[in-house]
Amino acid sequence: MSPVSGTVVSRKEEITSEFLRLVDQHIDDLLHDRIRRRFSAHDFAKLLFIHSRHLTDTVKRTTGKSPCDFMEQRILDEAQKMLKETTLSIADIGERFGWNDPSNFTRFFRNMSGITPLQYRKDAAGA
Repeated sequence: MSPVSGTVVSRKEEITSEFLRLVDQHIDDLLHDRIRRRFSAHDFAKLLFIHSRHLTDTVKRTTGKSPCDFMEQRILDEAQKMLKETTLSIADIGERFGWNDPSNFTRFFRNMSGITPLQYRKDAAGA
């Protein structure tokens, strides 16, 4: 039972909710240089004291998405925000999220959004 609302929360919902909280915290840590490495599902599972397969299965059952999907979407959202709102180089933005090679970040961004970070920045500046 949730201490705040008095409602019953299943273990699946509890795991998913805690995972999403950890994702938010991890993204914030990456953005503020408190950590330099992106976490994997295995890292999140260790923080939750569960097996990574259990985390993946649980998150997929409760949301329809994998833990990786959540991380990738959050990184894309934050990278897009940084491309719009800062003058940081694409390499610096990629490095902030754990890519040491700018071409790998560009590939990730293009695969997720359909355009390169540079195209995104130019489009955002023209909007």
